Amino acid sequence: MSRGDTIAAVASGAAPAGVGIVRVSGPAVPGLAARLLGRPPRPRHAHYLTLRDDAGEPIDQGLLLFFPAPHSFTGEDVMELQVHGSPVVLNTLVHHLVGLGARHARPGEFSERAFLNNKLDLAQAEAVADLITAGSELQARAALRSLQGAFSRRVDDLVEAVTRLRIHVEAAIDFPEEEIDFLADPVIGERLAAVTDQARALLGETRRGARITRGLHAVILGPPNAGKSSLLNALLGDERAIVTEQAGTTRDLLHERLRIDGVEIGLVDTAGLREDSEDAIEREGMRRARQQRAQADLLLLVLPDGDGAAEALLREESAGAARRIWIHNKIDLSGGPAGRRDAADGELHVGLCARSGQGLDTLHRLLRELAGASTEGGAFSARERHVEALAAALAHLEAAADPSLAGAGELMAEELRQAQQRLGEITGAFDADALLGRIFSEFCIGK
Repeated sequence: MSRGDTIAAVASGAAPAGVGIVRVSGPAVPGLAARLLGRPPRPRHAHYLTLRDDAGEPIDQGLLLFFPAPHSFTGEDVMELQVHGSPVVLNTLVHHLVGLGARHARPGEFSERAFLNNKLDLAQAEAVADLITAGSELQARAALRSLQGAFSRRVDDLVEAVTRLRIHVEAAIDFPEEEIDFLADPVIGERLAAVTDQARALLGETRRGARITRGLHAVILGPPNAGKSSLLNALLGDERAIVTEQAGTTRDLLHERLRIDGVEIGLVDTAGLREDSEDAIEREGMRRARQQRAQADLLLLVLPDGDGAAEALLREESAGAARRIWIHNKIDLSGGPAGRRDAADGELHVGLCARSGQGLDTLHRLLRELAGASTEGGAFSARERHVEALAAALAHLEAAADPSLAGAGELMAEELRQAQQRLGEITGAFDADALLGRIFSEFCIGK
């Protein structure tokens, strides 16, 4: 499904120092290239030339490369111009190309064309944007794996398994006169259970991939004067938050980014939580802290070591949280042990002293693992829409396996069809124009 017009844009992303790149894609590229070069270009050959405007005045000197369809990024004829990186030169060159019949590319239009021309599936196209915006080594490696198809292959394998199961179920529906009841075959139940387990495992890995892509969002909660700001400063290795002996120093949210061995983590320091306060500013600070609590991937619950009242308060405040790490601070005062502690509740507990740094290495390791670094060898990037689609597909598979549907072939087949459709949304096998428009509008110009 090739587009009929020709687009041009200054390419985004890294380039050699001082080099600017302008890319052009579409059916008019061979003619444009021949006009700029003075002769037809050789495919995949670097042509040195002087680029001139309509009046014959030189714009710059550089290289022209021509990639004929379908052997290009977009699957169309593509021209790449490498010139000096001056914004004036680049803008003048794009303006000249537009005057020759091209038009300015929309954000993400190069990747969109690659998708429409079957050069990339939708998950791979999104990985292009994730690779460009990667803020850590782990994010970049995970995005590259998705761009190379690691995530898409897992989805395709799952779609194939669901398809084979659908064929079996729908064949049984289409031939009811057969004496053999195919729907009663225990193999169907076994295969459905295997496919459901496969979907569940992929959903877990996709959640990790989404966490890697956006970075782990960790919120620091605790009562006043528990050492939350001291912990933030210790993790960052810098005095970002004001620390005093006076309780309630932190009144507003403080957002920081932390990188531990290539893993990106967003940290939010919050106002101290207590039962109530007569101070209107402090009440607003606590409201904002609770708002952040609801959005967190991870809560770092900070309390003075041995403070049972603070622990009870935090258990109430953090009830229902997906993941928590209990930070037993001020072990220099309590005499408690540093490092990870075994606990009857089965949760993660760490004893440390934020001011001296004792026990902080244990917290670093836990944060790396929860951010996805422990799976980096095979981790791929993913997005929240992928998680939502997989979760919905898993729900349909579980519904198909419901014992109440035993013998109800039409209902089971419908659940399997719905599961397959939701999986297809990830790679673009099933899509809507509105979805495509939203996804590619988030890309930068030139990609």
